[in-house]
Amino acid sequence: MKFSIMTLFPEMIESYCSLSIMKRAIENSTIKIETINPRDFTLDKHKKVDDTPYGGGAGMVLMAQPFVDAYESIKKDENTLTIMLTPQGKTFKDEHSNSFAKYNHIILICGHYEGFDERIREIIKPVEISIGDFVLTGGELPALCLIDSISRKLEGTLGHIESAEEDSFSNGLIEYPHYTKPREYRGLKVPEVLLNGNHKEISKFRLEESLKRTKEKRPDLFEKYNSTKE
Repeated sequence: MKFSIMTLFPEMIESYCSLSIMKRAIENSTIKIETINPRDFTLDKHKKVDDTPYGGGAGMVLMAQPFVDAYESIKKDENTLTIMLTPQGKTFKDEHSNSFAKYNHIILICGHYEGFDERIREIIKPVEISIGDFVLTGGELPALCLIDSISRKLEGTLGHIESAEEDSFSNGLIEYPHYTKPREYRGLKVPEVLLNGNHKEISKFRLEESLKRTKEKRPDLFEKYNSTKE
């Protein structure tokens, strides 16, 4: 999968993607990352990409010309999805990761300042996504959240694809608790069922713990799960 990120601060994207699991996914060609800076497309000699809003008001608005020209410069795959990161968008969920992972090419448009000139939306017609009901300085952090989450769904990003399949939300529930060595730490012991090698009992224990945690911490998810499962 190829990610094309339109950003005024490409270093933020490149720095994160040069580390850990994202670095490995790039090195084994599971994903490809490119950044496109709208400043490189502005007609202003000072590389200006924003201006004061018509009608007055606080803040600066991102100009249509640099962003539209930058977008049109991107070579697109026939199976391409364009996403604008904005508080106005639909809240990003795991189900979106599964859906978006089916695309060959994803373009992410990161905003800044007071927001986008509305004509950017009208011309590009992106899918609008938010990572929550709060406002950030820019769209780079939300873009990285999407890149990370979507990449986990691709074969080759994680050591085993089963790791993603067992994540929280993958089956509608919060993930069960994990334990590793030592068996006892400060008087707290690993549950005996995880030590007996009975995989049927282990699966049952983990499902019960997922249900318990979901009901306690995310009753909204539990209610939804309970209405569709026996």
